[in-house]
Amino acid sequence: MTDLEIARSVSHKHIFEVAQTLRIPSEDLIPYGRYKAKIAANFSARVKSRPLGRYILVTAINPTPLGEGKTTTSVGLSMGLCRLGHNAAVTLRQPSLGPVFGIKGGGTGGGRAQVWPMEDINLHFTGDAHAVSASHNLLSAFVDNHLFQGNALKLDRQRIRWPRTLGVSDRALRDIVLNAEAGPRPGQFVITEASEIMAVLALAMDQRDLRQRLGRILVGLTESGAMTTAEAFGCAGSMAVLLKDALLPNLVQTLEGTPAFVHAGPFGNIAHGNCSVVSDQLALRCADYVITEAGFGSDLGAEKFFNIKCRTSGLRPDAGVVVATLRALKLHGGGGIVKAGTPLPPGLTEVNPAALEKGFANLEQHIANVRAHGVPVVVAVNAFKDDSPKELEWVCERALAAGAAAAAVSTHWTDGGKGAEELARAVLKVAAQGSQFRPLYDATWPIKRKIETIATTIYGAAAVSYSPQAEKDIELAARLRFEQLPICMAKTPLSLSHDPALKGRPSGFTVPIQELRILSGAGFLTAVCSGIQLMPGLPKKPAGERIDIDPRSGEIVGLS
Repeated sequence: MTDLEIARSVSHKHIFEVAQTLRIPSEDLIPYGRYKAKIAANFSARVKSRPLGRYILVTAINPTPLGEGKTTTSVGLSMGLCRLGHNAAVTLRQPSLGPVFGIKGGGTGGGRAQVWPMEDINLHFTGDAHAVSASHNLLSAFVDNHLFQGNALKLDRQRIRWPRTLGVSDRALRDIVLNAEAGPRPGQFVITEASEIMAVLALAMDQRDLRQRLGRILVGLTESGAMTTAEAFGCAGSMAVLLKDALLPNLVQTLEGTPAFVHAGPFGNIAHGNCSVVSDQLALRCADYVITEAGFGSDLGAEKFFNIKCRTSGLRPDAGVVVATLRALKLHGGGGIVKAGTPLPPGLTEVNPAALEKGFANLEQHIANVRAHGVPVVVAVNAFKDDSPKELEWVCERALAAGAAAAAVSTHWTDGGKGAEELARAVLKVAAQGSQFRPLYDATWPIKRKIETIATTIYGAAAVSYSPQAEKDIELAARLRFEQLPICMAKTPLSLSHDPALKGRPSGFTVPIQELRILSGAGFLTAVCSGIQLMPGLPKKPAGERIDIDPRSGEIVGLS
């Protein structure tokens, strides 16, 4: 059965029933049909006195292009905890239309470890992403209208830093020429999940904080070199109005009825890669255990979770789960991998046993990355049906020797929550011991010191280089007094390094920084590595080619 067929074969609870397990009254829900709802802002305010639950981060090793099941593990773990009698919830990012119609497909999990309704969540859902695009492009329109109407602010047309945004991958829009009527100037599009508005939505604590963050977005520089923010164009209030409902957390469920919050969708490789602060805060007041997923590996989403999101929220994780698979470990050891869409052949794990031991070094670095923040690690070995039991056991044993506090094999994709019970027990034990969480760096350090700390400690780099443009950007950030902001690294997820071809645990490499972007509304600086695009492109065979509507039933087909 396909993921979509599995999801449709399960009976689902009404969203009011799901909310009851979290002690959320139906009158505090804003329903979008039977299976999804937003949570009213006044409820979030009323539960601030409730004690916080345990906070569990799920991250991973560097994945293959197929992904290693981080979302399925997050969903499966939450269901496993519920099967053991605990009140648990999972918090996830909303999938992006770019990957849905591009290379990766949907982002709602798979097999028996999915969130529902998967079709809605993978597509338009409650319209939050569209609200982000509208808010972002409203500011873009106001900026160009200001130029057309005489440019009273004396903006330097060549130093306007605010792009436009689009919710699908379209490489043709990366670099464009804008506004021929008022005088041409360079421009670009970024994908919605790379928009600063998406980052603002994910990090805002409440409506007041959202409005303040929107107003302080850096749009560009004047002819005299002074900064100009969104507030100066008079549209920050309208931008906030467009995002009024988008800030409210979305509640859905897993295939076993476990509550799931799916809210905000910043990419993990080019943005900060975590779901919203407001959804985590609410979930932690309503559940005893909250499982939250960070995008890609610990070198990206988890590092940003610790050093950006936790700085903003003030929340402290109790444990970190690092997901690994035999196929990814063997890929990092030189064992190769099947192409996307190709069924896993029997005995795949036996193709190159030596590759497993060599590739294990990648997992070692990811264990070390989480522990570098004072957070204990549980390794979750996501097992496929043809995996060798001996190899799975070997990975668990080696993980303990590498510093993990616990390790467990999980079969949630096949068995749902039952297959994650062993992992759930391990997480319960480790989380009960607590963590000694600490950020990796002091935000007041100089910009280069922060970048180099991330590169050397988390990636294992020997050094960092800066292009002439990056040097200018760093000088500008310091001059505008943004030096104290944390760093959001934009790099490939396929390697610990900046180069996707460098597998395993590379060393001796230099991380090249191409540019530094000031996201003053979001509250961080984005250091963009060479080769990274903020507007992805479609692959040769986009996933959208197989998505369609069945004319007989009217149902969606081909969505995964």
